[in-house]
Amino acid sequence: MLMRTDPFRELDRLAQQLMGPGTWSKPSAMPMDAYREGDEYVVAFDLPGVSADAIDIDVERNMLTVKAERRPAAKAEHVQMELSERPLGVFSRQIVLADTLDTEHIQADYDAGVLTLRIPIAERAKPRKISIGVGSGHKEISG
Repeated sequence: MLMRTDPFRELDRLAQQLMGPGTWSKPSAMPMDAYREGDEYVVAFDLPGVSADAIDIDVERNMLTVKAERRPAAKAEHVQMELSERPLGVFSRQIVLADTLDTEHIQADYDAGVLTLRIPIAERAKPRKISIGVGSGHKEISG
């Protein structure tokens, strides 16, 4: 159901750590899981510390794009940062969805830093019975 679009993901992740945060023109990748659950395809993205209004989800034809921005927390005037390891900036992921998914009915939920998209399997992709006419009678075959 899902086609990978980035064979060099680990190399990009290492480069991201060395080069700093992502920008809107060159976003960093975000980790995700994808699996089938019944008649839905589920894709979950880890976005801890990102507010829901900083997430943008688009679908154009079969290309799903998720962009998010983790902004720095507002600091008081006399605060001195001692350690900063949590990445800031823009994160993005593009996924090519199979034609068997119904992109018109995607549901999105954001809870505890995890964005979960539920994409239904299209009716045309579900198994169905086909009748075969033999002479004057019909025989059903599961398919």
